[in-house]
Amino acid sequence: MHTGVLEITTYNTFKCDADFKIVLLENCVGKRFIGDHIGAFEGPELVLLGSYLQHCWQYYRVQDPERVPMSYAVHFSPDFLGRELLEKPETRELSDLFCDAARGIVFSGDTVRQAREILQQMQYEEGFDRMVRMIQLLHVLTRAKNYRVLSSPYFNMGETSTEGQKINEVFNYIYENFRSEISLQEVAAIVPLSTASFCRFFKRKTNKTLSDVIKEVRINHAAKLLLGGMCNVSESCYSSGYNNLSNFNKHFKEVKGLSPRSFLKQYQEESNTFQFKRTVEKHGNVVYV
Repeated sequence: MHTGVLEITTYNTFKCDADFKIVLLENCVGKRFIGDHIGAFEGPELVLLGSYLQHCWQYYRVQDPERVPMSYAVHFSPDFLGRELLEKPETRELSDLFCDAARGIVFSGDTVRQAREILQQMQYEEGFDRMVRMIQLLHVLTRAKNYRVLSSPYFNMGETSTEGQKINEVFNYIYENFRSEISLQEVAAIVPLSTASFCRFFKRKTNKTLSDVIKEVRINHAAKLLLGGMCNVSESCYSSGYNNLSNFNKHFKEVKGLSPRSFLKQYQEESNTFQFKRTVEKHGNVVYV
């Protein structure tokens, strides 16, 4: 085990790792940013992250001032026991778990208690003993009843079917071009389908319209710019593919439930974040498997 700091980050720093990662935060209150998901959390927070999934936690305060905030992280490769294992029928639940991890999974209930016990034990073990604990931890996560997948179905997709590859191409195009005007005709030509057939295909795969997805991608990008302190409201508007503030403000409120200024005011608490960051850094643990 390497003792050090979990990826404790302020709101303007996002991480993206090749490894899978299990994160446990305790006695923390704040905001999580995973993929295109933004949501509040109040510890304990147990999350499984897949490879290359952008993530960040913004800390506001501790739940209990009398208790020390704690953080744990386990970095691992999904095939650390061999790629062939994931192809066996007996490990189907584990394969499904890793598939969902591409979008980030948050757990609750008794799963958190069981995971905490295993993580605490892993700190003091090495070699084969730690590997056994890791298998126990993954078993607990595959048996979880209370969990939620966080990011959008189309974010960080790992689907390998023909339709999955087509929808991936569409979303890659959206992510690369959302700052410019995107027409239905040019996106439909990627698949390729007629515009009517594409609309039916896209709705069936995502349960959203193309314009809804483009709007969400643009607004989520604008929200990250605002929270990162990189742009003001006007700059985030024009840096996210909008050409007028009125339309931007309307769409922002539709997606986030708040105007851009209200959103920023509610979640930007710089002094508290910095003060709490220093507290958590002293009590973080990182385990590499």
